[in-house]
Amino acid sequence: MLQRDAPLVSPGVYDCISAKIVQRAGFDCAFISGSSVTASILGFPDVGLESMPEVLTQARNIARAVDIPVIVDAGAGYGNAVNVTRAVDEFERAGLAGIFIEDQTFPPRCGHFDGIQVIPADEMIVKIRAACRSRRDEDFIVIARTDARTVHGLDEAIARAASYRNAGADVVFIEGLASVDELRRVGQEAPKPLQANIADDDGRLALPVAQLFEMGFKLISYSGTLQRGAIRAMQDVLEVLRTQGSTRGLVPDRVVSLAARSELLELSKYLALESDLFSPLLAAEQRLEAGHRGSRT
Repeated sequence: MLQRDAPLVSPGVYDCISAKIVQRAGFDCAFISGSSVTASILGFPDVGLESMPEVLTQARNIARAVDIPVIVDAGAGYGNAVNVTRAVDEFERAGLAGIFIEDQTFPPRCGHFDGIQVIPADEMIVKIRAACRSRRDEDFIVIARTDARTVHGLDEAIARAASYRNAGADVVFIEGLASVDELRRVGQEAPKPLQANIADDDGRLALPVAQLFEMGFKLISYSGTLQRGAIRAMQDVLEVLRTQGSTRGLVPDRVVSLAARSELLELSKYLALESDLFSPLLAAEQRLEAGHRGSRT
């Protein structure tokens, strides 16, 4: 997909339902948002409190639930280069299509929070080389993110992106860009392929996908958008229940039907499997019962 002459749009998912919705909507790829997973399964903010086993379990379930490739946000790799080696091995075995690691100190935090610190570029290069060396399949993608723009400025961030690409990263990503001009400069100067993550609140950086692609960005992700949309939807539904004392009228405008949810989860497939597996057993039991009745007669 990265070889295509077209943008690869990767909405951010955090559970099996959101991943299935992304696939059903026709997107070719999904991106597991670390902050969204942490919020969903732990109820914590994105300040590095999640452990690798917790994220791994969620990522394995998500990858199993869909047929499209799924990339996972592995933060700072859960430690040093040795930890990164294990993370790549575990996530690749779990069915993920790629991993995303960043050059923050451990534990990392959301790239839009205050107090971010980054490790020396040389230390991150060791992590990238360890990630690339430990994968079994070269199609397993290693994405290197730098948060240096917030700490040291855009020049340092672009320089780091180039060094990370030279170290073997398949895609590079500069976090914390503050303007369209910075997006445009990164698209011109940073090595390709490039990832852009659209996560701003005011929409200043929410350019059309086609325009981002023309600027030089190949992988375009929307890490927390789906979860933030789901939060708003749940708040709206609960406000109706609180103020009106009933959920009457929510379906079909604001809440999908039970049948629609079952269809999304492929209920008919499991019912057919159940019938296929148990029908011979039921038929045998019926024959046996008929035989017993005949002998009694």
